[in-house]
Amino acid sequence: MKATNIFSAVVTIMMLLLTACSSEAQNAKQNSAATYESKIEVIQFHSEHRCMTCQKIEALTKETLKSYPNIPFFLVNVDDKKNAKQAEQFEATGTALFLYNPKTGKKKDLTDFAFMNAGNKEKFMEGLKKEINRFED
Repeated sequence: MKATNIFSAVVTIMMLLLTACSSEAQNAKQNSAATYESKIEVIQFHSEHRCMTCQKIEALTKETLKSYPNIPFFLVNVDDKKNAKQAEQFEATGTALFLYNPKTGKKKDLTDFAFMNAGNKEKFMEGLKKEINRFED
């Protein structure tokens, strides 16, 4: 009789543990999907041979986006044929920086801003944050 009770208890505990783990995994999947389905993306286009300013724009953009962990950053090489359609969609032939809403198709070209401010870290980061906040509204 005692062996049956012990077995029943072990089976019950195992079922509770499996249910809890499954629930946590489902929540994690939903959270990661919500993170990816952001209203905004930041896309930097570049050519195969990158200048110092292009690399600085990338570094400052990534640093700024640390304040926005749900906004993905994509680096796209316009010289790679597999990116031709996306580069054409944004009319990017070299270094370019965009804010993009994948659901609505809304774009904001920040290329001039990025080149003009790449030499001033504070101004670049402050300006990019301002543009992101405006774009999200």
